Amino acid sequence: MIPFHTISYYTYKTMHVLTDKELYVAIEYARNIDEENGRKVMETFQAEQPALAQTIFNIFPSLIGQQNQEMANMFMELSFDTLCVYQHAFGHAPTQTEEWLERQTALLDTELQALIPDNPMNPKIREKLQTRFSERAFNEVTQMRLIEVMNDSIDDYASESTSRVPFIKFTQTMIFTVIRLFSNLYSQP
Repeated sequence: MIPFHTISYYTYKTMHVLTDKELYVAIEYARNIDEENGRKVMETFQAEQPALAQTIFNIFPSLIGQQNQEMANMFMELSFDTLCVYQHAFGHAPTQTEEWLERQTALLDTELQALIPDNPMNPKIREKLQTRFSERAFNEVTQMRLIEVMNDSIDDYASESTSRVPFIKFTQTMIFTVIRLFSNLYSQP
C-alpha cells in the first residue's frame, strides 16, 4: 500500500516510480482534460507553486521560443501534461518556496552544463558533475518512462517540420528538467 501524507488541506501519495499502467492512465487523463478543468488545474498550480509555475510555463518556454516558437508551444503542452500526470498520480504537491526552486534549478543547471560536450569546462569538474548527475538520477525517484514518452512526443512533433528538428535536443533537455523538478517536488517531505 502506498503511504499518504497530509500537508495543509491536501493529501498526496508518496512518490514512487509509476508502473506502465499508472503512467498511461495518468497520461490519458492529462491529454483528455477539457479546457475548463485544464484552466482550473493551471490556476491552482499557479496559486500553490507560483515560482515553479513561472519557471515552467513562462521562463522555460521563452528560452525555447527564442529559437523556435512551435517547439516552445509543444513544450508548454507537454509541461501541462506532466503537471497533470503528477497531480493525477500523486495528488497536490506540498508547497515549496522560491528558495527551494532556486536550489533545484542551480543543481540541475550545473549538472546539465557538464553533459554538453561543447561547453568549456575543466575535465575533472565535468567528470564529477556527470557522476553526480548519474548518481542522483539513479538514486532519486525519476519517472524515466514518462521522460521516454515525452521525448517520443517531441520527436514525433518535430518530424512534421524540418524547421523544428534542430531544437529537438534542447526541448527534450527542458522537458527532462521539468520532470526532474516535479519528481524532486513530490519527493520532498
